[in-house]
Amino acid sequence: MQVPNFSAVEVTGRRVLVRQDLNVPIQNGQITSDARIRAALPTLKEALDRGAQVLVMSHLGRPKEGLAISAQPEVSLAPVAKALSEALGRTVDLVSDYLGGLPDIAGDIVLLENVRINSGEKSNDPELAKRLADLCDVFVMDAFGTAHRAHASTVGVAAFAKSVCAGPLLAAELEALSQALEAPEAPVVAIVGGSKVSTKLEVLEALSSKVDSLIVGGGIANTFIAAEGAPVGQSLYEPDLMASAKRIAAKVKMPAIIDVVVADRFSADAEAVIKPVAAVNVDEQILDLGPETMAGITALIGAARTIIWNGPVGVFEFPSFAGGTRALTEAIAASSGFSLAGGGDTLSAIDTFGAVGDISYISTGGGAFLEFIEGKTLPAIAALQTRALRDGAT
Repeated sequence: MQVPNFSAVEVTGRRVLVRQDLNVPIQNGQITSDARIRAALPTLKEALDRGAQVLVMSHLGRPKEGLAISAQPEVSLAPVAKALSEALGRTVDLVSDYLGGLPDIAGDIVLLENVRINSGEKSNDPELAKRLADLCDVFVMDAFGTAHRAHASTVGVAAFAKSVCAGPLLAAELEALSQALEAPEAPVVAIVGGSKVSTKLEVLEALSSKVDSLIVGGGIANTFIAAEGAPVGQSLYEPDLMASAKRIAAKVKMPAIIDVVVADRFSADAEAVIKPVAAVNVDEQILDLGPETMAGITALIGAARTIIWNGPVGVFEFPSFAGGTRALTEAIAASSGFSLAGGGDTLSAIDTFGAVGDISYISTGGGAFLEFIEGKTLPAIAALQTRALRDGAT
């Protein structure tokens, strides 16, 4: 990526606008996973240590554009401001009215209220992008998780800010993805879980030609099971994509699904029953992969030198159906190979099973992570490259 790195840009005494992805899960006003906040901290600390005045910009949830935050308080970044204050050991004020400019930043750092409430954010309105750019001397794109969005705060601002660079987190994300996808050490194993093949078909297609082994889980696995002619009962699956599943399975080595964990209903208190995949009854649902299947999968992971992981293999939120994802997480954590994990449910599983420090690189991206795997150009990365070319030509 031919763009200036944050470490090479002078920021002392300058206003630095950092686009971060602080879109954390919040329930009843409490943050339930602070993984994205923890990932953002090194960049913010470095900027402060180097004497910058820091403006942090992020989105949260799915706010209605143009509607005041007072009318949709559930998407306010107030809990994030509190968490940042505690993590940095200094007050991080939340600023709601910032598009008209800001006075001096007394505490050296502020958090701007949810950028997606601003009219024109999603359409990448140039006027909004200019107003955001006017807030700073340096714009730092550090939100890999939003790099696939061509928004004013990710793409537009890069065209108008006085100085533009890639943040440390963004650079590290791209380096990790390149290591796993462009020049990986073989054998390469990929795990793709989730509810539907349709949401990850392009990812599965792309990986099937890049990896040595492909593991599927969740509702995605059910579609592959059905494609092999085995019963899936009342399980979530997509019959119209069984042909796609067969095509993918013919291209890449996939471990056999021998046994599964079923229940008569989708509930945390449902009885979990382990049975051969061919014995699933018409009134049962597959909610996890079975221990014999997981034994084969964990052996495969143990021999891998590169592991790419996106999505759990079962309904791990229910303790009775968490065995497969627990075994998967523990196997990846124990691997001596390079492991790259990404996606919201994946991060949650890593937190749940205490493997945060044992994964080589944990991506904060969801959609951006998947689109990079698919081989797509991420708009925010393209915007940084375009700006670098423009600056280099002047």
